[in-house]
Amino acid sequence: MNKPALVLATRNKGKLIELRRLLSDFDINIKGLDDFSPIPEAEEDGKTFKDNAYKKACHTAKLLGIPALADDSGLAVNALGGEPGVHSARYAGEYASDEEKYNKLLKEMKGQKDRSAYFECAIVIALPSGKSKSFSGRCEGTITFEPTGEDGFGYDPVFLYPPLNQTFSQISLEEKNKISHRGKAMAELKEKFNSVLKWMEKSRSAASRKHK
Repeated sequence: MNKPALVLATRNKGKLIELRRLLSDFDINIKGLDDFSPIPEAEEDGKTFKDNAYKKACHTAKLLGIPALADDSGLAVNALGGEPGVHSARYAGEYASDEEKYNKLLKEMKGQKDRSAYFECAIVIALPSGKSKSFSGRCEGTITFEPTGEDGFGYDPVFLYPPLNQTFSQISLEEKNKISHRGKAMAELKEKFNSVLKWMEKSRSAASRKHK
């Protein structure tokens, strides 16, 4: 029997390598979008991270005819009513640099006493039928008054993780993967992946019988 296929709905090669490494113990063929002819991008206009992850996964699964996995994540700041939230990547404009994004955030946070915030990640696996399973992770922290650290990306230099009293830009990638929102969501995915494979196979068998 051929291995079941799962396509990662991104052209980010780093994410593809990470997913293949994470699920290397499972009997599955993980593909990237570059393995297929170009397809239109999904419109990410959802109100939550889960909404956007589902839109990307479902859009890809329906167009390619195989199950697809997508993720969406960002930073939510309580004093700003959850902003930048789903707009995290475009908070300072479509083509803004990481520095421009976190500097805008620091400007918006000026004078705010409540610095609490959290990173959230949603992962969704969708079938061509539209059925889906979701996984999530969250990491609580606080917004610093100035950027600190040399590593990481995005808002990492201004996100302090209290248990370590360091920003995400100050801790190692290995440590970050254990405690981050994305690391937690990926861990949940791996923990439940055997049941996901059974769900995918059941759906594939049902679709096969339907078309006979």
